[in-house]
Amino acid sequence: MTGTLFIVATPIGNLDDITFRAIETLKSVDLVLAEDTRHSQKILNHFNIKTPISAFHDYNEREKCKTIVNKLKQGDSIALISDAGTPLISDPGYVLVSVAKKNSIKVAPIPGPSALIAALSVSGVPSDSFSFFGFLPSKQNARIKALRMFTSRPETIIVYESPKRILATLADMLFVFGKEREICLAKELTKTFETILTTNIPSLIDYISADPNHQKGEFVLLISSTAKKAQLELDQQLDKLLPVLRGEMGASKAAKLAAKITGIDKKYCYQRAIEL
Repeated sequence: MTGTLFIVATPIGNLDDITFRAIETLKSVDLVLAEDTRHSQKILNHFNIKTPISAFHDYNEREKCKTIVNKLKQGDSIALISDAGTPLISDPGYVLVSVAKKNSIKVAPIPGPSALIAALSVSGVPSDSFSFFGFLPSKQNARIKALRMFTSRPETIIVYESPKRILATLADMLFVFGKEREICLAKELTKTFETILTTNIPSLIDYISADPNHQKGEFVLLISSTAKKAQLELDQQLDKLLPVLRGEMGASKAAKLAAKITGIDKKYCYQRAIEL
């Protein structure tokens, strides 16, 4: 009988947020896979969990998959945890889960903390529809290109950012979205210096710049959806441009050129082009 691969969420800061089921699972499995064994060992020690632990991260995931899957096939049960929160969410594990499922191995979630969901729940920005994009590109040109893709999206956009790039990213957001777009910054969630600010981008830049300590920690940024007025202006801009382009070329090429001229998402431009 094959074992089970458990995907176990762990606290994002406050250790009291771990679930009873997570502790029970981590105690009962044969092996715990952890992104950073030194960090995760502290959590295991805190809850008196004696299960052996092994390193599993972006740099060794593919090479270790075969060994782990073989252990599962032999009947071992294994738990995957990340440094904080739910594994696979901007963390290693996708390859392992994919290979395990292809080998008919049961993969079971042990749900719990998630920084992006925790931040969304207290942000005050629309939560009925949202998309998560992990970390933005580290290079400025690629980052601005990614941000421009978000300008016409109707849902809340959620991204993670590191302390090293937070100011640069906010500056790029100001360049792309302007001064009025509502945005929430959440950092150090559930920890002593938890900070949740929902305001405009210039105010966040002022806050981050005011004190070097404000630049510490891991950040969740939640960008509110385009306001109805702004969306109407985008549609009006496209409705003027697209008929001219459609007179010279097909809908696909017209949408591609309109996206390049305006910075609006190409798929959205195409949808508007075929509706005209």
